Amino acid sequence: MTKFDKQKIIGKTIKDKRRKMKLTQLEVAEKTDLSRNYISDIENGRYMPSVNTLIKLVDFLGMDLNFLTSLTEIQV
Repeated sequence: MTKFDKQKIIGKTIKDKRRKMKLTQLEVAEKTDLSRNYISDIENGRYMPSVNTLIKLVDFLGMDLNFLTSLTEIQV
C-alpha cells in the first residue's frame, strides 16, 4: 500500500464519519481551527494530515486513532 493509498483511506474515513454526523466541512473547520479547503483536501486524499491535525479531527468527530492500524482493511 502506497502513501497515496493511505491518504485516500484516511480522508475517506474522516469524510464518512463527518457525513454520518451530518456535519459540513465548514462546521468541522470552524470547530477544529482548520480551513474548509484543508478539510476538503484531506477528505479527498490530496494531503496527509499531520499527527496534530489528525488528532484534532478524530477528537472532534469522536473517532479513535486505532482506525489507522486497520488501514489495509478499508476499501478506497
